[in-house]
Amino acid sequence: MLQFILNNRLVETELSASSILLDFVRNNQRLKGTKAGCREGDCGACTVLVGTLEGKRMHYISMASCLTPIGNVVGKHVVTIEGINLQSELTPVQNALHVHGGTQCGFCTPGFVVSLTGFAINDQDKTTVTGKEAVAGNICRCTGYKSIENAINDIVNFVKEKPLIGTLDGLIETKLLPDYFRSIPERIKSLNTQISSSFGFIIGGGTDLYVQKPDETSKMTADFFLNRKEFKQIIETGGYIELGASVTVNDIMHSPLFLTYFPEIKDKFKLISSEQIRNVATIAGNFVNASPIGDLSIFFLALNAELFISNGKGLERTVMLKDFFKSYKTLDLQKGEYIEKLRFVKPHNAYTFNFEKVSKRTYLDIASVNTAIYYSLEKNVVSDIHISGGGVAPIPKYFEKTRAYLMNKELLPETIQKASEILISEVSPISDIRGSKEYKTMLLKQLFLCHFN
Repeated sequence: MLQFILNNRLVETELSASSILLDFVRNNQRLKGTKAGCREGDCGACTVLVGTLEGKRMHYISMASCLTPIGNVVGKHVVTIEGINLQSELTPVQNALHVHGGTQCGFCTPGFVVSLTGFAINDQDKTTVTGKEAVAGNICRCTGYKSIENAINDIVNFVKEKPLIGTLDGLIETKLLPDYFRSIPERIKSLNTQISSSFGFIIGGGTDLYVQKPDETSKMTADFFLNRKEFKQIIETGGYIELGASVTVNDIMHSPLFLTYFPEIKDKFKLISSEQIRNVATIAGNFVNASPIGDLSIFFLALNAELFISNGKGLERTVMLKDFFKSYKTLDLQKGEYIEKLRFVKPHNAYTFNFEKVSKRTYLDIASVNTAIYYSLEKNVVSDIHISGGGVAPIPKYFEKTRAYLMNKELLPETIQKASEILISEVSPISDIRGSKEYKTMLLKQLFLCHFN
């Protein structure tokens, strides 16, 4: 029996833990405010908040319920638009959208309200910029975004004027949340968090599985790794930085350790996906998906990452990420094995790291070409370098020959130009919906040169 709290009610269900949360909310619970839009995590109409008890406080993140298995919310608090509503008046978030005409047909409005409520109640800087980032995964097709931006300004100002908002009592007193939220922490403690499963098929965030194979995936018996604490660490140990398999994109974006070594990572990772997807998309899921343009694969290839692979029975082996991808959608991963963690050498000396991505849309789009580089210099001589690229080969590409050429050479313009020619000789792009092979080749070369600007 799966248990979680849905708004103000305890839910117990014997449905498959792989069942899609959106369908359960709409069809089983008859809560129609959560909308079924794109079913690919792009539009935000299905956004819910999912709360986890951390110490004595609840921490809420936004999720796309169309890509969320019930197994990922067991033992948690799921909040739909109905769970935010007050009995006799609008919340400050709803009122701001109402005052500024931030809704027309209303289909997308519940998703905006839920996302902005999550923004208002969480511990983060409250600015118009961060408010817009909170709804970057919410699309409105008819209202126009200026009215929504004006509403965000009002929400930001409202929160700044209410010093008690940092506490649960303050959130309730200012009517950002209904009164029943007071009881949630204690009620969460009593929930059963166990999920019966048969090891063999693993679901992390589900952000690709439920796009590619929603019907098949929702019927599978699986293990759910997203919330397993042993796979959530980001630590520095023995000269390495180590990440568990279930670390998410947002975990990396907000990690003090990553921000120390990669201060531009927040801006770079905003190119990867929306807030709802970054909250649950895992590093291991990105690798195992084996997309030739997987953003995290490209990022960590340039850090020459090493994977630790387990069979779940005490046996463990390691493989370099650059050797993990064998051919298109074929991996060095045997039946019963899974990625446990990865590590890479802590950046040192005079190093540069850069990640570039070009797509048809700047945000919320799959790359046409993406590339990353890490290099360190000693008196302008390359002492270490790793280069990766996506969209230009059947697998996420690690450029061995280009690395070999650049090692121990002085970093001069003519050296970089020659390296770009070697780089192009290593790729085999094909023409597809994201661009012709000629375009991708030219783009990769230009992005490679940009790494050194």
